[in-house]
Amino acid sequence: MTDRTTYVTLTGVRRRGWTDSMVRDLLGSPDVQGRDPRRWSLAPVRLYLLVRVETVERTAEFAAASLLSKARSAAAGVYAARRRAAVLTAIRAAPIEVPLLPGPELERRAVRHRHLLGGGRSPGRTGPEPDGALTDGTLTDGALTRWQVSYLRHALSRYASLLDGLYGETGRGDAERLLRRRLYEAIAAAYPALAHECLRRIAVER
Repeated sequence: MTDRTTYVTLTGVRRRGWTDSMVRDLLGSPDVQGRDPRRWSLAPVRLYLLVRVETVERTAEFAAASLLSKARSAAAGVYAARRRAAVLTAIRAAPIEVPLLPGPELERRAVRHRHLLGGGRSPGRTGPEPDGALTDGTLTDGALTRWQVSYLRHALSRYASLLDGLYGETGRGDAERLLRRRLYEAIAAAYPALAHECLRRIAVER
């Protein structure tokens, strides 16, 4: 027999299979509510008598609400899966248009973009800078290539809109990785001299 002085928190109620709407409609106001002086959080403590929770769980209303909640959850899962599949299909099919620039112009924009990000040479500083910074007016090996790929990747940021509507960590993560790979592959195709760096980034970000 349940102790009538035993309480369960809102989190505990949720763990028993309740949704917030079920708590609101079937349990109503908490049996105990206030702020726990032992905690720093300002969030109110909401406690429900366990015997009352168990009593409601045996009712037909609870059974019906539970079935409806599971049906909605399943429907949401199906929608999310379909949305993820549609986004992945769109990413695979989308034509990626990389801006084609003369070599000197691409270098100029890449260096300017790097400086805007705060990665250029600091006034009065000597020696190598982070990520292939300038050394006595020249670039370390591979630095300009990395900067060019970074600039072109930034220039293609508009394609991030293909990810709209994806919120789940797993689904969105897969889509983001696919999109990055497609963007780097497009950059490599447009600028063969940058292909090695693009392939390196694909491998690192996989």
